[in-house]
Order: sequence, then structure tokens, then C-alpha cells
Amino acid sequence: MSLISPWRADFPGIQAFDAEGQTYLDSAATAQKPQAMLDSLLGYYASGAANVHRAQHLPGERATRAFEDSRTQAARWLNAAGSEEILFTRGSTESLNLLAYGLEHLLQPGDEIVISALEHHANLLPWQQLALRGGLKLVVLPLDASGQIDLQQAAVLIGPRTRVLAVAQLSNVLGRWQPVRELIALAQGHGALSVIDGAQGVVHGRHDVQALGCDFYVCSSHKLYGPDGVGLLYGRRAALAQLRHWQFGGEMMLDADYQQARFRPAPLGFEAGTPAISSVIALGATLDYLLHLDAAAVAGHEAALHAKLLAGLAVRDGVRRLGEPQVALASFTVAEVHSADLAHLLSEQGIAVRAGHHCAMPLLKSLGLPGAIRVSLGLYNDGADLERFFSALDKALELLR
Repeated sequence: MSLISPWRADFPGIQAFDAEGQTYLDSAATAQKPQAMLDSLLGYYASGAANVHRAQHLPGERATRAFEDSRTQAARWLNAAGSEEILFTRGSTESLNLLAYGLEHLLQPGDEIVISALEHHANLLPWQQLALRGGLKLVVLPLDASGQIDLQQAAVLIGPRTRVLAVAQLSNVLGRWQPVRELIALAQGHGALSVIDGAQGVVHGRHDVQALGCDFYVCSSHKLYGPDGVGLLYGRRAALAQLRHWQFGGEMMLDADYQQARFRPAPLGFEAGTPAISSVIALGATLDYLLHLDAAAVAGHEAALHAKLLAGLAVRDGVRRLGEPQVALASFTVAEVHSADLAHLLSEQGIAVRAGHHCAMPLLKSLGLPGAIRVSLGLYNDGADLERFFSALDKALELLR
């Protein structure tokens, strides 16, 4: 099976890598960008930049329309009930920090915040620091052998003192979908708010936040084939209404004098200052590109490519795969081989993979590992990329052994 990607030509960065002999297998860290996004980014500046939401002139009105069109596209991508449920941030990390700060006033000493053992630092540290500040208890849900959150244990640990559940939809290390609907239902049963970190999951397939039933869902543009510096924070209207404002400045207030101010509701009340206008507009163009792809064809291609990756790792002596990955990535170690050494030898052969703890150091520690190699795939990858990877892997292991 050749596993040719029909979308490869849409990504100039991949073609540039091809020309210099580079094979990019690190899309879980950041994805390459389609031409449609690049055209939008350049088009915004080439046609004349202007600020949004505050100018009474044609360039400003044009920029505001394009900016708000992107909000509408984001709501469509996530199936939010309306565009007012979409906030633009600088990324998933900022979104999660916003939530940890914005919900702090609802929590009392002794309340519990529930996360899982597989969380990225972005969905660990904000809650950890909130717990330390407020005398709260941080509860960590354990995993089963496959790398999935243990639902039986979750049913015990999510209880009447739980106020917030914050878990990843898809692990960036283990590549396994998590039972977020069941976890959200458990949290709702105790009146707790639910936060889903969709930074990895949002890229693979379409995800309906209304069907999930979560209160908040966060993701980053740069992993979604869009520009960097932009993130999406979805919140149900009722959940957003509970957030405390966290950044203060232009355009987020309704009225102000020297002594006090009244602030706008979401979304503009949480978008103080001049936003990343060009990047937000380019994200809208990216989502438009993705919405016009054949979703079934993309899913089928990713599944076939992932199966080839797992099969190739399985037949190589000494390779230990972490967990039971289901989509787009696989992390592994090799007996008596340091992951950084292996990544270096792969890089010398033009293979770009990730080595280290993948911003999930507690998870790697729990596995007794200092680090691992991660191979991650995008819709532009094809079978030839994996053949080059396995050839380079064999050569590197021969040298290291």
C-alpha cells in the first residue's frame, strides 16, 4: 500500500522539506500550514491592516468582519451553540491559565480539582498552582494498562468535593482517546465543571462540544494546521458567565471612570487589548480549508498510516511502544538506547521526530522513563515518509548497538 496523501501538495512547508531531504514527523508539536492559510495571512497585510472592534472606518470594519467570520468558523468547527461561546486566546496554555484564574473565586479550601495521570504540563501546572494557592486538593486519576483513564477508579475519585474536572481528550504521549463523555457525566453528577484539553484531539476528526456536554473545551491553532499565537476557548454560555475577568485593558470594558469599571461579557470581555488579528483571520481560512476536505478520506488515510507506523515498530527488536495508541502518533523507547541519542542520529538522516518527556514529565516518571521518542503524523504525511523513517531508524540502531 503506497499511502499517498492527496493533500500533500496543499502544504508548501512539506514540499520545502522534501526539497531539502527532510521528513517531518512531529505534527503533534506543531503542524505544517496549508497554502490557504498563508494566502490569508499575506492577504490581510497586503490589503491594509487595521484594528478590530473600535474603528469607524472601512479598513477597520473590513478587518472586524473577517475577524468575527473566523469566530463563526470556529463555532462551526466545534459545533458550539453560537459564536459568542468562542473566545480567542494565545493558545491552549493561555486558555487553561485563564480558566484556572477565572474559576478561582468559586473554590473554597478543601475543594477538589480532578486531573489525570497523563496530562500535559499546560493542563497540570495551572491547576496545581491554583490548588497550592487556595488550599485545594489536586486529585489525579490513574490509567489502565492501555493508557486510558481508569473509569472505575474515576467513579470513586470524582465525588461531592469535586469542583473542577480537567482532562485531555487525547494524550500527546500515549496517543489514546480518553473516555471524556463518561468522565464529564461523572463530574456533572456532582455539580462539577468540566474542562477538556482538546489540543491533540481537535486535529483528528470532528468533535461536537454540545454532544460532549463539556463546560469548556480548549485547543490551539498551530496544531490545527493554523498560525501560531492563537487558541480557541469554547465555553457554554452559563459556564462563561461564571468566569472572573482576568486581563484588563482596551475594548473589554463597558464603562469606566477613575475608581471603577464595568466589563463586557464573553467573548469580548476576555479579549483585552489588540488581538492577534492576522492570525485569527488566517485561522478562519484554515478552518474553511479543513471543513471542505472529505473527512472520511482524511480519517481513513490517517488510520492506514498509523497502522503502518505501529506495524513497523512492532517488528523491530528492543522497541517498546508506550501504551496502546489509537491515532496519529506513537511513543517508544529502545532497550539500552537513550532517546536523545536516537533522535540526534535520526535528525542527521533528515528525520524530524520528538525526544524527551513531551511536556508530560510526571507521566514519564510514573513509567520509570527519562524520555521517549515520539513519531506523530499529519494529513500530509504518506507511506514514503514512514519508509524513510524506518530505514533511518534501522541505521541509527545499528550504530548505537
